[in-house]
Amino acid sequence: MNTVKSKPIARYVVMAIALILAFLFWNNHIFAGTAPTNIGVENGKLTVCPATPNCVNSQVSINDSQKISPIQFTGDIPTTIAKLKQTIASMPRTNIVKETNNYLYVEFASKLMGFVDDVEFYFDNDNKLIQVRSASRLGESDLGVNRQRIEEIRTLLAAV
Repeated sequence: MNTVKSKPIARYVVMAIALILAFLFWNNHIFAGTAPTNIGVENGKLTVCPATPNCVNSQVSINDSQKISPIQFTGDIPTTIAKLKQTIASMPRTNIVKETNNYLYVEFASKLMGFVDDVEFYFDNDNKLIQVRSASRLGESDLGVNRQRIEEIRTLLAAV
């Protein structure tokens, strides 16, 4: 008699879990996190990465695992920004948040859970370099996603 009563309860539990999982997967914004307020360029430098391993930076890093090479460019900054924006537009789930004459701030969202990474590009015209910083908003590890994204952008930008 106990097993007869437990079957309907088990079904309700399974249905509740399925609804929770559906909500999590289809409402990606709950994993977006809060946009940072401490990023940007100050004295020609992007913000230092936090101590967590979910950030890469071509200028200022707490440890060597966060260091990444800047992206070299030729030509002028407006043309390079246009090429970079074209490259970013070809990538899924991107949102350009801020653009100035030498800076671009873009949000990249993951497909499955909607985690957001904040990616910055600072154009150093004197050295013909795009300084980069890419950091996850949530969590500690990014499984190398930020580094892979910058390397993909580097490759795509070279082909434009």
